[in-house]
Amino acid sequence: MKIQNFKVGATGMDRFFGPLEAQVMNILWDMDHPMTIKEVLSSLQTTKSLSFNTIMTVMNRLVEKGALTKTGESRSFHYTPTESREQFLNNQSRELTHELMEEFGSLAVNHMVDVLEEVDPQLIRALEDKIKQWKKET
Repeated sequence: MKIQNFKVGATGMDRFFGPLEAQVMNILWDMDHPMTIKEVLSSLQTTKSLSFNTIMTVMNRLVEKGALTKTGESRSFHYTPTESREQFLNNQSRELTHELMEEFGSLAVNHMVDVLEEVDPQLIRALEDKIKQWKKET
């Protein structure tokens, strides 16, 4: 699944999904079992009242985007994420990194290294280890 609209200024899952879509995905990932629309609706912690139809629309859009699968019959559909939260984040970060490298090349690498130094020196060591491993393999 490829997210089409990565939102740079957003945080968490809101970078990949709309705010309500992100809440739905987090509920399904946290519960770790198929859920109905009604179950998701009752799990939502929102300040405004949401209708069954609103959640149904959001969940069916997530099916169309490839984030959820829908199984069952008639009025008892169950929804399940197509991949775990960890798999999703891994795949999306890989795709985003690939796109940055294709578009910006060495600029992206330089900025990533600069950010690594600001965030955590251990990440620099992890990068060095990865480069050493890569050199051994080639």
